Amino acid sequence: MDRNQVIGFSLLAVLLIGYIMYNQHEQKSYLEKKYTDSVAYAKAHPKPLIDSSKLTPNVVADTATDSATAALRALQPAAYNGTEQMVTLENSKVSIQFSTKGAHPVSAMLKAYKTYEQQPLYLFNGKNNKLSVALPVDNNISTAALYFSPVVKQLTNGDKSIDFVADMGGGKRVNITYTLPADGYMMSCSIALTGIPASSVPLTWHTFALPTEKDMTNERMATQVYYRNTNEDNDYFTVQQEEKGLNNSSNSAQWLGFRKQYFSTALIADDHFSRMESKFGYKAGDTNVVAQSLATMELPLKASGGAQTASLRWYIGPNDYRTLKSYNMDMEEMVPLGIGIMSFVKYINRWAIIPIFYLFDSFVNNYALLIVLMTLFIRLILSFFTYKSYLSSAKMRVLKPELDELREKIGDDQQKFGMEQMKLYRSAGVNPLGGCMPMLFQLPILLSIYYIFPSFIEFRQQSFLWVNDLSTYDSIFNFGFEVPFYGDHISLFTLLLTASSLFLALYNRNMTPQDPNNPMLKYMPYIFPIILMGMFNKMAAALTFYYTCSNLLSIVQQFVIQKYFINEKAIHAQIQENKTKPPVQSKWAARLEDMQKMQAERAKTQPPKKK
Repeated sequence: MDRNQVIGFSLLAVLLIGYIMYNQHEQKSYLEKKYTDSVAYAKAHPKPLIDSSKLTPNVVADTATDSATAALRALQPAAYNGTEQMVTLENSKVSIQFSTKGAHPVSAMLKAYKTYEQQPLYLFNGKNNKLSVALPVDNNISTAALYFSPVVKQLTNGDKSIDFVADMGGGKRVNITYTLPADGYMMSCSIALTGIPASSVPLTWHTFALPTEKDMTNERMATQVYYRNTNEDNDYFTVQQEEKGLNNSSNSAQWLGFRKQYFSTALIADDHFSRMESKFGYKAGDTNVVAQSLATMELPLKASGGAQTASLRWYIGPNDYRTLKSYNMDMEEMVPLGIGIMSFVKYINRWAIIPIFYLFDSFVNNYALLIVLMTLFIRLILSFFTYKSYLSSAKMRVLKPELDELREKIGDDQQKFGMEQMKLYRSAGVNPLGGCMPMLFQLPILLSIYYIFPSFIEFRQQSFLWVNDLSTYDSIFNFGFEVPFYGDHISLFTLLLTASSLFLALYNRNMTPQDPNNPMLKYMPYIFPIILMGMFNKMAAALTFYYTCSNLLSIVQQFVIQKYFINEKAIHAQIQENKTKPPVQSKWAARLEDMQKMQAERAKTQPPKKK
C-alpha cells in the first residue's frame, strides 16, 4: 500500500467517523425533543386504555355549578370540600409527589437514574395514577373523591412521613400515612378507618408506565405483571396490545408487581390480599405511555386502637437483583433469569453467573472490562470441555485416511460403511460424539448469558467505545425504514459477532473431517452466523460484546491447544496401540451398532424396487 492509498483510506475513515458522530448527535437531539413533547402531551391528554368505571366506585363531584351548590358544599365536612394541593416526600433515592385529593402518589421520580434521552426518570407521572379504597359509607365512596389534610413529619431515625387525614363527619375519619426511609425504595403505607366498620375493603391501583428506554418496542416486550401468592407460587404475564386480565380470586396474594424493562413498582400487603384482579395492556401507536395496569384487590382489615387498619408496602425502584432479593419476598423473580423451556438456566444464573458478575463488580468500575474478565473466567472454567472437544477432532483427523480407504473400498453402501466405521472407531478407542458432548455442556452457559445480560440494570447507560448504552443495541447507522428479519439500523457489535462466528465456524470446519456424502455440511458454517445477524441486531450491546469476546477467545484458545497441547503423531501412535487391545464398546456405541445391523437386515428382506 503506497502513501496515496494510506492518505485516501485515512480520509475515508475520518469522514466515516465524523458522519457517525454527527448522526448520533442529531438522533440524540431529536429523541430529547420527542421525549419532552411526549411527557408534556401525556400530562395534558391522558389516554385511559381500561374502563376504570367498571372496577372503581363512583366519585363524588367536587365542582359547584351555582351559588346554591357552593353554599351546600360549605356545610359539608372537610373531606367533601377542599382544594387539591401537591405534597412531596423524598429521600436520597426517590421523590414522590402526592395529591391531597385522594391521598395517593401521582408521580415518582428516581434520582439516581435518567431516561435514555438524559431527562429526569419518572416511573409514572400524572393524576390518572391512583391508589384508592372504596369505603362502605355514602354509597361506597372512594378515597379518591375525598380531600385530605396533610401533616409532614421528620422522624428521629431519618425517615420522613406524611399523615393524610380526611374528616367525613359523624365520627368517621380516614387516615392514610406514607413513610419513606432515609435511604431506600420501599415506602410503607398504613390505612386506618375510624367509625367505619368493615372487615375488608376493595383497593384499586391504577398505573400508567412512562417510557424511559431507547426502544419502545423492546421496552414493551419486557413489560410484565408479576405476582406472588401466599403459598409461594409466583407467576407473570407479559403485557400485550390486546387488553389481558389476571384473575387470582381463588388465592390470597402477597404482592403484585408492574415491571418495566429496568424499573418496577410493586404493591405488597403485610397481611396479604384476599382477592386480586388485574387488567393490563397498551395502545398501538401510543408513544406517551408504555403500558398501563388497573388492579383491584380485597384488602383485609384488623382492629387496632379503635380503628380498622391495614398495612401496605410500595416498592418504587430499579430492577436491581440484589436490592429486590434483600426484601426476602421473591421479588427478584421480576429480573428474568430464564423462561419457558429454558427456565432451567435460571439456576445457572442464580448460583453461578450472578455471583461471578457481582464478584467482578466489587472491584471493577468499567463494565466493558468486567465483560472481558467474565468471558476469560468462564472460558477458563470451560477449558477442560474445550480441550476434550479439540482432542476428539484431532483423533478424527488422524483416522480420516483410514476412513477414506474404507469408503473407497465399500463404495456407496452407506449402511455397510456405517457399521465398518463404528468398528474402526471401537478398535481405535475413539468416541464419534467426543467432539459434540463437550460443546453441549457449554450451551447452557451461553443460554444463561443470553437471558441475564439484557436484564442487568448495571449495564444501563454505561458507555464503551462507540456505544453510549450497553443495555441496548449499538446503532452506527439508521436506515430510516424497516428491513425484514433485520431491523432499521446496523449494530456494529452484531456485525463483529457475525464475522467472528463465521471465522470460527470455517476454522472448525477446516480442522474437522467432512463427510463428502452430506453436502449440507458445506453450507452450515454460513447459515448460522447469518441467522445470528438478524436475531441479535436489536439485542443489548453488552450481550453481543460478550459473545464476540467469547468467539475471539475461542479462536485463540483453539490455536494454543492445537499447537501446544495436541500432538497428532502421539495420538496416531496411541490409536494404533489401541487397535492391538481388545475393544471396549460403550453402551451407546453398542446400541448404535445394533440399530445399524437391524437396518441392514431389514434392507435385505425388502423386495427390490421396480425400475
